[in-house]
Amino acid sequence: MKTTKIIYYISTALLTLLMLFSAGMYFFNHAEVAGMFTNFGYPTYIIYPYAVAKLLGVIAIWFLGNKPVKEWAYTGFFFAFILAFFAHVMISDGEQMGAVVAMILLVTSYITNKKINNG
Repeated sequence: MKTTKIIYYISTALLTLLMLFSAGMYFFNHAEVAGMFTNFGYPTYIIYPYAVAKLLGVIAIWFLGNKPVKEWAYTGFFFAFILAFFAHVMISDGEQMGAVVAMILLVTSYITNKKINNG
């Protein structure tokens, strides 16, 4: 159980850092992110709400004891990372590894969280 908790905290912390970096980019490098979103064919007006959603998801995973909200946060990240992966693949910019790393961290965090809370 101790190893599972260590893996959970490490994977969740790394996922959190990745999401904080991403949200920070959305807030503080808006022009660059807007260019990426335009290349993906996404509307640029979703940049700020998407950054806020990432921050709320991190808060839900770390601080909320409400299991359905935590599940929705994990689910939202899951779909966001899948869409990010395919968006990068579709425009062939070679940046899809960030989404792969995020997905690995997410799945690891989710599975170890389940083991800790059910075991």
